Amino acid sequence: MNQALNGTAGREHPGPRPVIGICARTAPVTLQGTDMTVSLAFQPHIDILDSVGCTPLLIPLLPGIERILGQLDGLLIPGGPDVDPALYGGTAHPKTRGASPAMDAAELALVKAALDAGLPILGICRGMQLLNVLRGGTLHQHLPEITGDDGHCPESETFTLGRHRLELKPGSRIAQILGDGTAEAVCHHHQAIDRIGTDLTATAWAPDGVIEAVEAIDHPFAVGVQWEAGHTGNEWLYLALAQAARDAFAVQLPSR
Repeated sequence: MNQALNGTAGREHPGPRPVIGICARTAPVTLQGTDMTVSLAFQPHIDILDSVGCTPLLIPLLPGIERILGQLDGLLIPGGPDVDPALYGGTAHPKTRGASPAMDAAELALVKAALDAGLPILGICRGMQLLNVLRGGTLHQHLPEITGDDGHCPESETFTLGRHRLELKPGSRIAQILGDGTAEAVCHHHQAIDRIGTDLTATAWAPDGVIEAVEAIDHPFAVGVQWEAGHTGNEWLYLALAQAARDAFAVQLPSR
């Protein structure tokens, strides 16, 4: 991105520490010689949220988990597996992977409840795609068939990030967050928004026209970005989420 994370660890931030829920992901691991499945979050999301004065809280994607919403001041929906294409009337592409109807259902219920409550939301990669599907949008299931290359998800034996500049919509929230300089994204995704959902507007694009950010026009702060925000060494999106959460916290009733 165009501005760097710069010595924020341990910095004091005024006001209360908003509780930011992070939707958990599950993954197989081997621990002390035993194979198991764990619920986890990408550590940079936790570290940066802490550094900008928030308390991160891991949210397992269980049926009924939206009932936890009253304990949260904001929600981060991170990257993860592909959204089930059946949710937007599609048939799974051979490259679509990891879709979990149970996980999708729990996360969609949580995100819908957060939108209805006006809770600040930041969607990253899958998170942006999920927000779009929830609002009735669709996805390109395999970008190389659309763009003609693998620039958004370089093929490699190891996890490799693509890199490209961003075209920001002037006056948009994402332009306010990232500033007026040249913005750059790092990415690792093979899917992206096709038809944009209701009451969402695109506010950033890659040079090849792929939508890189969306914002809900009917919500105080619901922003989705396609790039891997936790890999950029940049805190500005997290700062914006934290400030939106503080603003929402400030107007809540004293009983909260």
